Amino acid sequence: MKHLLSLLLSLVINTVSFAQATAPALKSQAFAAYMAQNYRQAGQLYEQAFKLPGAKTAAGEYYNAACSWALAGDATRAFRYLSQATQAGWDNLAHLKTDADLLSLHADQRWPQLLRKAEAAVARVEAKQNIPLKRELEAIYESDQGSRRAIGPLQQRYGPKSPQLDSLFEKMRAQDAQNEARVKAMIEQYGWPGASLVGRTGSMAAFLVIQHSNLATIQKFLPLIREETAKGGLARQNLALMEDRVLVFQDQPQVYGSQVRTNTATGKAEFFPIQDEARVDERRATMDLGPLADYAKAFGFDYVPVK
Repeated sequence: MKHLLSLLLSLVINTVSFAQATAPALKSQAFAAYMAQNYRQAGQLYEQAFKLPGAKTAAGEYYNAACSWALAGDATRAFRYLSQATQAGWDNLAHLKTDADLLSLHADQRWPQLLRKAEAAVARVEAKQNIPLKRELEAIYESDQGSRRAIGPLQQRYGPKSPQLDSLFEKMRAQDAQNEARVKAMIEQYGWPGASLVGRTGSMAAFLVIQHSNLATIQKFLPLIREETAKGGLARQNLALMEDRVLVFQDQPQVYGSQVRTNTATGKAEFFPIQDEARVDERRATMDLGPLADYAKAFGFDYVPVK
């Protein structure tokens, strides 16, 4: 499964009806259900979100729905949403072909046909793209996310203060520095590597590398990220995280509540201070983010909305 926010969510119980819920809230709960291995519920929640009037669905969200249904054993729905993901611009063929969530589909006679359609769709788009740059950024994406995907399993196996985890973080810092230098050079040469130039995965790779850098680097490239988001090349959720990160770096209250810290006294997770906290969910909704209470579950703590 691929989700651009990469959150480890736990199951969220929704007490309102699907008709009353917003699309961002349902998608957030769908991903939570997926992480709790309630795959059928995840698929159903995604479907409800997609059907809401005016709901905007990204290629990655269709892809996540397909993964949920594949793991739930419903191949027909999985292929339906993979097809929709391709039509919506899904371009990470390497991930599609190797994603463990979709292994149950490989023996299905529809799998080769799906791959051919996906490859043809990507080829049509790539005719207008910088392919060498795109491939390099896709490799950077895998190096950036691959090391971070390894954190959870290592922490569970060896503990949060283990030599194995320390070694991983050391390698991650070195890789991040290498990736940052290369992405900066790309931006100097081409401007922001947007989706039209390198595809959505390539553009997201550049975003992640900048996000993992220092304040000065983020501030330098934030105007370009805002422009790319306005053009639809980056999701609004990602811009919200970047905007909050800049504020937190400067010891200012965040806007969208995306940044979490560990309370040194209690050892528990909590949000960095949030400006006008009573209206944070309104602001989150404008960035296609679900309620803050749902988001808190990703970090293992409960949040009671301020009134």
